[in-house]
Amino acid sequence: MTKTSEAPESGGVRAHVADSWVRSAAAGVEVDRVEAPITLPADALRDHREAHPLAAVFPLLDDVLGQAARDCDAVMAVSDASGQLLWVCGTPSVLRRAEHIGFVEGSNWDERLAGTNAPGMALRLDRSVNVLGAEHFRRSVQRWSCAAVPIHDPSDQSILGVLDITGGDEIVVPQTMAMVRAAARMAEAELARELLVSGRASAGVARQGTLSVLIEALGRNDALLTIDDGRGRRETLRLSPRHSEILLLLASAARGLSGDELNVLLYEEDSSASTLRVELGRLRSLLGDALLASRPYRLVAEVAGDWLAVEAHLAAGDVASALRSYRGPLLPRSVAPGVVRLRSDVEGDLRLALLRGGRPDLMSAWTRSSWGADDYEMWQAQAASLGPTSPLIPLVQHQIARLDRELGAG
Repeated sequence: MTKTSEAPESGGVRAHVADSWVRSAAAGVEVDRVEAPITLPADALRDHREAHPLAAVFPLLDDVLGQAARDCDAVMAVSDASGQLLWVCGTPSVLRRAEHIGFVEGSNWDERLAGTNAPGMALRLDRSVNVLGAEHFRRSVQRWSCAAVPIHDPSDQSILGVLDITGGDEIVVPQTMAMVRAAARMAEAELARELLVSGRASAGVARQGTLSVLIEALGRNDALLTIDDGRGRRETLRLSPRHSEILLLLASAARGLSGDELNVLLYEEDSSASTLRVELGRLRSLLGDALLASRPYRLVAEVAGDWLAVEAHLAAGDVASALRSYRGPLLPRSVAPGVVRLRSDVEGDLRLALLRGGRPDLMSAWTRSSWGADDYEMWQAQAASLGPTSPLIPLVQHQIARLDRELGAG
């Protein structure tokens, strides 16, 4: 494409950006148009936003990515599948600047209406996209850069919308895209969990009349147990730490456990059989005889667990999905020998898969977490996987140096 009155300067532009310019020009977008059009006026925005599936995960996105955007003087935005911005978050000063280009709630950034931009291209191409400064079609937007990632419906993989970070040129680095991608995948994992709990996900739907349970114990000290009786009735219980340990051990032993086996897995030191019977009696009174059977002790239900999902993804070779499903160590405060072993196995299997995979974006997601921040081996592997010009190299080297100092001091 050559420079005309309808298109921006194209020298050295990436092919998919040039294609977007062609589509923008063909749709009649004007280069000198300052603002994007408003297609959701204020009186319709609230109802549309509250009814949208992404409303359920917006608080998570704002917590994970919104605060990071505020800290770096950028804007986080979430659109629907039509390109309409449902939420735009940032500091008051940066939001005022964004208003000058129409980057506001209710505006539409479909590239056919707003020209080349990351949210619009992410919707068009159904993949992660960044657009740097002058790559934007409209001149008013060329002072900004953006990185956007589609969010998919876990039930059918259709696009629900786009998660976007918009700011200065400095945001278009691999680390920014990795953060946006990780946040989008976390949102999809949360949507999948909600589908599983509600009985709409195929993997979690019980046969009519069949009892099923979902145990969530990753990154939690007290597990959540959701019981579905197969007839549309569901109940979620927050378990005590001890009952969480018992349920976890039984869920991980399909054939069940004898009293002696459960005792060994549950207590650090020898404990009387009566102590275990008291705990099991309390648990049975909470769950009922229909769910907790004895001789051997076992769960009489279709069992799903968040740590079991991680293991299933790893078994299928899907390391990215396993990482998205991993919310942290399994019952992290538990010292029950059986739980300690399970926790070590799940974390160890995931770490090994990340190290063997050699993907810097996945390793970066691990080292950004609270449980992976001091993982020296992962930082070293991440450094080895990065190219010599990667902007992440100084950050990774700084973290390795920090750990060198701390380990040396020990």
